[in-house]
Amino acid sequence: MTARVLIVDDLLPNIKLLEARLSAEYFDVVTATNGPQALELCREGRCDIVLLDVMMPGMDGFEVCSRLKADPATMHLPVVIVTALDQPEDRVHGLECGADDFLTKPVDEIALIARVRSLARLKITIDELRARASTSANLGLASREPNDGARGRILLVEDRPSSADRIDSALRDFHDIDIEQHPQEALFRAAENNYELVVVSLNLAHFDALRLCSQLRSLERTRTLPILLLADMDDRQRVLRGLDLGVNDYIMRPIDRNELLARVRTQLRRKRYTDSLHENVQAAIELAVVDALTGLNNRRFLETHLATALDQTAHKGRPLSLMILDIDHFKSVNDTYGHDAGDEVLKAFAQRIKRVLRSADLVCRLGGEEFVVVMPDTPLAVAERIAERVRAAVEGARFPVDPKATRTIPVTTSIGLAERGADANADALMRRADKALYASKTSGRNRVTAAAA
Repeated sequence: MTARVLIVDDLLPNIKLLEARLSAEYFDVVTATNGPQALELCREGRCDIVLLDVMMPGMDGFEVCSRLKADPATMHLPVVIVTALDQPEDRVHGLECGADDFLTKPVDEIALIARVRSLARLKITIDELRARASTSANLGLASREPNDGARGRILLVEDRPSSADRIDSALRDFHDIDIEQHPQEALFRAAENNYELVVVSLNLAHFDALRLCSQLRSLERTRTLPILLLADMDDRQRVLRGLDLGVNDYIMRPIDRNELLARVRTQLRRKRYTDSLHENVQAAIELAVVDALTGLNNRRFLETHLATALDQTAHKGRPLSLMILDIDHFKSVNDTYGHDAGDEVLKAFAQRIKRVLRSADLVCRLGGEEFVVVMPDTPLAVAERIAERVRAAVEGARFPVDPKATRTIPVTTSIGLAERGADANADALMRRADKALYASKTSGRNRVTAAAA
């Protein structure tokens, strides 16, 4: 995994030192020597993560961070403040300005790389959600802004009563907090309840806390739930391992109450921001871009999504293939059994092809009995194997023509395939796939044809 890291520092030796460390780990590095220059680079989308010095002439790092977090165009960027300031009040001030972490110079190289990698993974997830939410906005759907991180629902996993009481005392006036001593029970509670943050003590007496973190990341219900570790100063290696496992943040004992509140607020803000993106995407799908009969995305969504996907794959030099499917002799189904029977076939067809396709593939109903599948990161040779699997699945079992499945009929499908060309043009790609579909139909139906590259 790589990312573009912006280093902001007015001292060239500091920039060169960080640049060398990050470049050695294959990160792309962009630099700025002052606040206004950094803000401009961020607004232009030139970076994924910001490493920000505080002590700069003119606009200091705290102000730069505040401006980044106040701007909707840059508020999602992870910011790590890297400074010689090392007092608790400095850390709290940086976190209150919106920083994701606060590293003190001289910077621990291993800790720096672990933090950057952790934030890079987070940025990839948020970018994907933002891209989908942008598609929704283009369709005319308004987004809902998240709140400021106030009063969240938190699960604390701590088996030492004295430590649990201190954390509870620090948080309970501002958040709703539940305490669980047993890690396995905590896993069940996290999966079954709508918590917004899990705070885990790294020093559980009879259980490996990092295993609990790994289990939280492996469950679908808790995969995106933020995790904050409570660690001792000699737990450095295990904290770094936790970041590799997907832990979002950590705080060292003895715990400063204000720093704890600031870190909790940061995680709640981000959780609610990503939740708002999820909700916006879901609303867009439900309101504007779903075919009511089959539950698949419709032509309107396909047109917007395909253009975006082609631009992204062309920019990254990645393959993309398109599959067009047509139910063979569908008119005779309507003529023989009625349009209600035809609707049952369409619904069953949609569900059957979805079951054999990959989660990354986008399935849309183009109209009538025609369907389209967009397959990112898929060369034509792989797409042919996938299409043949789809064709066999359709032919392999009869289709119901009434809701109770008392009558069934055989159904087959003809398929055309095309891979993205050098022009990355959606219309051209659709035409080539449609031409391949026509070849499948004229050569006997129930077959797969791939367009020539």
